[in-house]
Amino acid sequence: MPRALFHPTREQIALPHVLHALGDPMRLGLVAKLMAKGPLNCADMTVGCPLLSALPLSTRHHHLRILREAGLIESTKDGTAVMNCLRTADLNARFPGLLKTILAQL
Repeated sequence: MPRALFHPTREQIALPHVLHALGDPMRLGLVAKLMAKGPLNCADMTVGCPLLSALPLSTRHHHLRILREAGLIESTKDGTAVMNCLRTADLNARFPGLLKTILAQL
């Protein structure tokens, strides 16, 4: 039986973890792509982005896990794929305007 993916509750999302997750350029790029395109699976995130497509799948999964465990994204299983979407409402409730401000600097 596959194990459940950990997602912190809204109250558990901590600013140091969010900032750490966004401190990596690759993860920041993933968040920007999710903000622009909406929910995507790991394969769809690489479309039009040669830098991401050059990464091994295990590395992409690692970055997504860090984003998920920091509370930035929610991952839901859809058959064999895992769909990832930003937790915009939760992030705006905890840290109003933070995500928008950070992404505006890209």
